[in-house]
Amino acid sequence: MESLLDRFLRYVKIDTQSAENSNTYPSTPGQIQLAKLLTGELQELGLTNITLSDSGYVMAELPANSNNILPVIGFIAHLDTSPDVSGRDVKPVLFPDYDGRDLVLNPAENTVIKVEDYPELKEYIGNTIITSDGNTLLGADDKAGIAAIMNALDILTGNPEIKHGKIVVAFTPDEEIGQGADSFDVAGFGADFAYTVDGGPVGELEYETFNAAIAHIDIQGINVHPGTAYMRMQNATLAAMELNSMLPANQRPEYTRDREGFYHLMQMSGTVEKANMTYIIRDHDRAEFQQKKDYLQSCVDFLNRRYGKERIILQLQDQYYNMKEKIEPVYHIVTLAEQAMLENNITPIIKPIRGGTDGARLSFMGLPCPNIFTGGHNFHSRFEFISLESMEKASQVIIRIIQVAESQSFTKP
Repeated sequence: MESLLDRFLRYVKIDTQSAENSNTYPSTPGQIQLAKLLTGELQELGLTNITLSDSGYVMAELPANSNNILPVIGFIAHLDTSPDVSGRDVKPVLFPDYDGRDLVLNPAENTVIKVEDYPELKEYIGNTIITSDGNTLLGADDKAGIAAIMNALDILTGNPEIKHGKIVVAFTPDEEIGQGADSFDVAGFGADFAYTVDGGPVGELEYETFNAAIAHIDIQGINVHPGTAYMRMQNATLAAMELNSMLPANQRPEYTRDREGFYHLMQMSGTVEKANMTYIIRDHDRAEFQQKKDYLQSCVDFLNRRYGKERIILQLQDQYYNMKEKIEPVYHIVTLAEQAMLENNITPIIKPIRGGTDGARLSFMGLPCPNIFTGGHNFHSRFEFISLESMEKASQVIIRIIQVAESQSFTKP
C-alpha cells in the first residue's frame, strides 16, 4: 500500500491552477494531466467503471462486498487549485515532529509562517507539517481531499474484510472558478448522497453555504471638455463611486461574520466616459439574499432616474444557493458523518460555510452533498499548511462513514 504522504506530494507537484478567462474545459491542461494520473491509479486499485470525460471529470466505482442493502455513497474532491497564487513548480517542505516554533519556508526571502499570526499551529505540535517553499501555494485545497479519498480506497481494496456497499468517487475540474459542477453527470455518478472532501481544519462538517449572486454593472457617462462641462458632463467613475457609497458599509466582508451576508466589490475600473463594477452578493438566508439583490437594483434605478434612462446597466446572476434547504430533509447524512468523526475521537465542528462548494450546486442538482474536512489551513495563500496526521484523519473518517453506513443497514433476504 502506498503511503498517503507519497500520494499527496505527487499530486501537489502537478500545476492544476484553474484560469478564469480560459475558453477550454477544463480551463487548464494540468488538470487533465492530474486526471489521467488518477485514472491510472484507480485502475491499479481495481476500481471499475472508470471514466475520464473530455471536460476533465474522473469517476469510478468500488463494487459492494457486503450482503446488506446499502446506499451508494460518493466522495468528491476537485483537481484544480486557486488562481489567487501560483501553483507552478510547487516545492513541498516537510517539518517532521513539529516543535511549535515559527515555520521558516524560505530563509533567503524571510518567508515565515509565524505562530504569532497563526496560533492554530500550536495544535499540531508533534505532527508532520507540510508547506510550500513560500513561492507558491501548497495545493492542499483540494489535493489533500484527493489524497485522502485515494488512500481510503487503497485501504478498502487491500482489506476486503472491511464490508461496504457500492462506493463511487469523482474528481472534478475548475471548482475554484465556480464551474466544478457545470458538467457533473449526477445520474451517471449514481450516488444516493455524497460528501465533498474539501473542508479546512480537522472536524469541520458543513452543510450550510451562502446563497450567492454576481453583479456586473456598466455605467455610461458623458465626457466633454472640463472647461465647458457645466450641466453637461456625467462622470461615469463618480457615478460608480456614488453607487458604492449607497451600499451599507457594515455589510462588507471585512465587517461581517457567522451568518451575516455582504456586498463585496470585486473590481472597479473607469474613466469619465465609461465605468465597470463587479460585485458578489452573499447571504445564508434566502429572503435576506433577495433583499440584498433588490436593494442593489433599487440603487441602480435611483441613479438612472438622476442621470438618465439606462445610463447604468445591472446584470445580476445567481450562482448557487444554500444547500441547507436540500440537506435538512436528509439530515441523517450529516449525522452519519458526525458519528464517524466521534467514533474516531474527532470533535465535529458543524458550522455554516462563508463561501460555497461544488456540493451546494450538486445538492440542487439532486445529489445531497455535505462537506467534510481535509485538515488544511490558509488555503489560497503562500502560507498554506497541512499536517500529515490531519489528512490521515480525513481518510479514516471516509472509511468510518462507509463502515457505519454498512452496520446500520438491512441484511439482504
